[in-house]
Amino acid sequence: MAIHKKEAFTQKEQDLANFAKAMSHPARIAILKVLAQRNECICGEIVELLPLAQSTVSQHLKELKTAGLISGSIDGPRSCYCINWKAFEKFSNEFNYLFNKLKVNNEKACC
Repeated sequence: MAIHKKEAFTQKEQDLANFAKAMSHPARIAILKVLAQRNECICGEIVELLPLAQSTVSQHLKELKTAGLISGSIDGPRSCYCINWKAFEKFSNEFNYLFNKLKVNNEKACC
């Protein structure tokens, strides 16, 4: 049985993996699109736009928030969310750096 040791990887590698995991569901992509279009959104409005139950949307919002991709506040029965653009810029830069580094290291095709 394999043992996973995240601590064997750099913090940057772990952060990129967590970002990718948070983005790995089509519902989360759809939620981010809604938030980007409206710049701010109440959870109930997101539920109305997606073919998902409220509890499912809430779970996806929680995953995005835990990953730092969105920020949100709860004001009584209303939850308001927006995209954390600083986090997206950080990960965009880090992924671009990674992809460019991989490309440079693999310019001689092996297959």
